[in-house]
Amino acid sequence: MKPTRRDFRLDIIVLLGSITGVTITVFGIYRWLSGQHALAWLDFAIVACVMLPVLYAWRTGDSTRAGAALCVLNSAGTLAACLLAGHTALTWIYLVLLTNFFIANRWLAASANLVILVGVQLLPGFFHDGFHATSVAVSVLLITGFSYIFAKRTQGDRARLEKLAAIDALTGVPNRRSMERALADAVDTFQRTGHNYGLVVLDLDRFKDVNDQYGHAAGDAAIADLASILRFEMRRNDHVFRFGGEEFVALLDLDNSQDLEAATERLRKAVRSALRGPGGRITISLGAALLREQEKTWHDWFSRADAALYRAKSAGRDSYVIADDLF
Repeated sequence: MKPTRRDFRLDIIVLLGSITGVTITVFGIYRWLSGQHALAWLDFAIVACVMLPVLYAWRTGDSTRAGAALCVLNSAGTLAACLLAGHTALTWIYLVLLTNFFIANRWLAASANLVILVGVQLLPGFFHDGFHATSVAVSVLLITGFSYIFAKRTQGDRARLEKLAAIDALTGVPNRRSMERALADAVDTFQRTGHNYGLVVLDLDRFKDVNDQYGHAAGDAAIADLASILRFEMRRNDHVFRFGGEEFVALLDLDNSQDLEAATERLRKAVRSALRGPGGRITISLGAALLREQEKTWHDWFSRADAALYRAKSAGRDSYVIADDLF
């Protein structure tokens, strides 16, 4: 199945793996037509070995294992090419030294690069002389060092950017993007293992009145305070997200509809007793739904909880409705 999450390393593995496969295939065809059948068979074998982890990564989304396998295969293939083709294979070495850091953990990439360095140094007659061997060794170490530093900085920057992209700036809780991923994972887990989840959609009652009478600063403060209360009420395996505006979503790890109803009422009471604005107490309305077997996507599950929320608001606010009560 094609992965649903965007993974930078996965993109690089598929791109570089595909380019490598096509490029080596062209070389293999040329060598075959030139009568270099042994080298051509080596090229084709390398292509097969490279494409296996690429296809695995594409189908499963597991870029960590695929990247590690591709790093080892590329390095081993490079050493084999050096053994068969001599120093003319040095071009492949420099390419592999760089790409290892894009497809694998930087420690594995650095280790693979050092193995390549030691391996070519031990090949008899590979270098013209000692100066040639030394210059290649220095080049390998410089490429490895700079690539290691670049990979470390890039990984840190990417992690920080992904964290910022997943967090709502006002409340500090995960945003809608994170919610969609979490709900999709919950549905997948439920389909595979039967592990149950509850979903609660809630928003502030008469929030427009707070904004109109006291200004948007007061409204933002109420939203931030609500997020703090909800975050405090979450248990170890529960999660809360800001869906948008004054609306929040709680993903609860529980067993049955009775637990869902108890948790929903607990959230309502916690907010009612703790949330205050310039005009006094602020309440919430909630709609909840237990994940059902026939729901294959999170959208269906969310729609039931959202419909329950609007039923609660129509009933007078400061209340909750469990979706199963609607049917």
